[in-house]
Amino acid sequence: MKITDAEILDLRFPTSLGRHGSDAMNPDPDYSAAYVILRGDVAGAAEGHGLTFTIGRGNDVVCAAIRALLPRVIGHGLREIFSDMAGFWRHVNGDSQLRWLGPDKGVIHLASAAVINALWDLHAKQSGKPLWRLLVDLTPAELVRCVDFRYLTDALPPEEALDLLQRAAPHKAAREAVLRSDGIQAYTTSAGWLGYSDDEIRRRCRDAVNEGWRHFKIKIGRDLAEDLRRAELVRSEIGEERFLMFDANQVWDVPQAIRWMGELARFNPWWIEEPTSPDDILGHAAIAAAIAPIRVATGEHCANAVMFKQFLQAGALHVCQIDACRVAGVNECLAILLLAAKFGVPVCPHAGGVGLCEHVQHLAAFDAIALAGPREDRVVEFVDHLHEHFVDPVRMREGRYLLPESPGYSTEIRSSSRTAHTHRSP
Repeated sequence: MKITDAEILDLRFPTSLGRHGSDAMNPDPDYSAAYVILRGDVAGAAEGHGLTFTIGRGNDVVCAAIRALLPRVIGHGLREIFSDMAGFWRHVNGDSQLRWLGPDKGVIHLASAAVINALWDLHAKQSGKPLWRLLVDLTPAELVRCVDFRYLTDALPPEEALDLLQRAAPHKAAREAVLRSDGIQAYTTSAGWLGYSDDEIRRRCRDAVNEGWRHFKIKIGRDLAEDLRRAELVRSEIGEERFLMFDANQVWDVPQAIRWMGELARFNPWWIEEPTSPDDILGHAAIAAAIAPIRVATGEHCANAVMFKQFLQAGALHVCQIDACRVAGVNECLAILLLAAKFGVPVCPHAGGVGLCEHVQHLAAFDAIALAGPREDRVVEFVDHLHEHFVDPVRMREGRYLLPESPGYSTEIRSSSRTAHTHRSP
């Protein structure tokens, strides 16, 4: 099958109307998707659906960047692409003029995520497998050949990555059986958006406790007194036995983060997420040292695998939060999963956005089965918005993701939703 055609859509959902997704940095997000559909030359064959997540304005800019990347993909066959996926990943990201806009970061990298994810969705559909199963079924050597190790070998040479995967391989069947029985442990952010009223927070906390959730995250960072009051409210609703996490969404300077977390430590937070600029590796390290044993989590705005490498080398994060659409798709996520396994850091994927839960359930399943194994300190974010728009939405039970069963990457948005939510510039 050869890729012959593509369609690009600017999809936007008015989540700001209900203050869903609101935090200290982003008070009025409209969850959006720069969306691409890849089609081939085989009549009636599956399509590859990929997206990258934004929060509204500027989504059209990412769509334009996707359009600029398509000549790197159109005309290539699936067998050719996946016979050397690391090489093709570099080919997609290797246009010298486009690369100048990054390199490996910003709008062009977001666009690459949509294109690469669409290719993997198409490959998984053609293989008749959900993406996690497709990845689990690859041999360790085949998985290593999916990763571009350029700039990473000082921390993780390919032969060491191969060893990590080979050591995990004998345990795959047993680990999969555990996930099929128990699911993938999740945490909810849906009770703690900054724009919610106290009554809304109480209702959502009580509903989540009744549904079996044990891990809760709330947004903080706008006002310390208000943060302390809301943390007290949430802790009183969920009890001391459940886990509470904080997310500052980048708003603090380093000394401010240390000072505020000194005050918020009384609520026994499991982690503080994005306490300062997502680019400030040394700042995160300073915060981590000052507020220990509270853990530092970050990654949703980490631009590429090189930055993750440096965060891990510097001891600047204790929780690695990959984002399936921030870095350039499945291949780069595999690189980050391997790095986290090398450093013994749990991966707790970010999923606060349209389609991100659908994406990361596959990556978390692969990590738990074929790489790092089950860990009590690993949880996957869940938000309860917009799943009804997906052909293969996530399935949850008592605060846990159930393994996806349908072929593909679960990234396909329903045709009716694509029609209803296509944004047209005035």
